[in-house]
Amino acid sequence: MNHNISYLYILDLKNIEIFMNYRVRSSSQFFILCILSLFFSFILNAQTDFSANNFQTYQLSSPRVAKAYAQYNGSLHREFAAKGFDYNNSEILLRAFKAHNEFEVWVRNKDVDTFALFKEYKICALSGVLGPKRWEGDRQVPEGYYFISDFNPNSEYYLSLLVNYPNYSDKILSNKITPGGDIYVHGGCVTVGCLPMTDKVIQEIYTLCLNSRIHGQTNIPIQIFPVRFNQTGISFLTREYGNDEVRQRFWLNLKAGYDYFEKNKKTLPVMYDQKGRYIY
Repeated sequence: MNHNISYLYILDLKNIEIFMNYRVRSSSQFFILCILSLFFSFILNAQTDFSANNFQTYQLSSPRVAKAYAQYNGSLHREFAAKGFDYNNSEILLRAFKAHNEFEVWVRNKDVDTFALFKEYKICALSGVLGPKRWEGDRQVPEGYYFISDFNPNSEYYLSLLVNYPNYSDKILSNKITPGGDIYVHGGCVTVGCLPMTDKVIQEIYTLCLNSRIHGQTNIPIQIFPVRFNQTGISFLTREYGNDEVRQRFWLNLKAGYDYFEKNKKTLPVMYDQKGRYIY
C-alpha cells in the first residue's frame, strides 16, 4: 500500500490550521491515519459548534442586531419558504454591480449544487470610478471575488459586514505598503469606498448573513463587478475605458468567473496565479 494523503483541518475561527502530509506505506499506518482523521474531525466539529454558539450569543447581545433579527428573521424565513429555499439549511452568495448600484442575494439549498436569485437591493451611494481598488485613499470600491470576514454589530454606520479586501490578488496587484482596507457592506447610506445601504436594508442583509452563519456557512462569498458582463455592459466598458489596457485585462479575467456562474449557477474555488490573476 502506498497512498499520498493530505489533510487540512481548521480547528477554530481564528484560522488555526493543522496540516497533515503523510505517505502511507502500510495498512497499519493507514489505519492510524484514519483514527487521527476521526479524532481531528471530532475536535473540529466540537470547536465549530462552540464557536457558532458564542458567535450567536455575542451578536444577539447587541441591541441593533437583536432588533434587526426580531424584525426580519421571521419574514425572511417565510420568503425563503415561498421560493422553495430552506432558510436554516441553505447557503447564500452576494453579488454587487457598481455601475448599476445593484446588490443581489443568491441562495442554494445544501442538498443541491446550483444557486437561484432570492432578492435584489439597491446600493444607495458609491464613490470612485469603475475599476479595482489599488491603494489606500483612492476612494475605490474593490472589484473581484471576496467573502464576508467579520460582522460588526457596533458600526458607526449602524451595522456592517467586512469584505476581506485585500485578497491575494489585490496584495499582488495593489500598492504593497498601503493597499487600503476596511471595506464594508454597511448602513448609513454614505461611503468613501464601501457598499452602503439604507439602515433598513442593512438590517435585512445582516440578518440574512447572520442566520446563514449561525447555521454553518462560515464563508459567505461576495462578488463585486463593475457592470453586468452582458453585451450592454461590455459595450459600455469598451466605449468608456477602451484605451485602458490594464483595466480591460483585469475585467476580462473577472468576466470568466462571471460567465461560469451565469451559465451554471455554481461557484468555483477562488484561486490565483503568481501574477494576481484569478484562475478558473
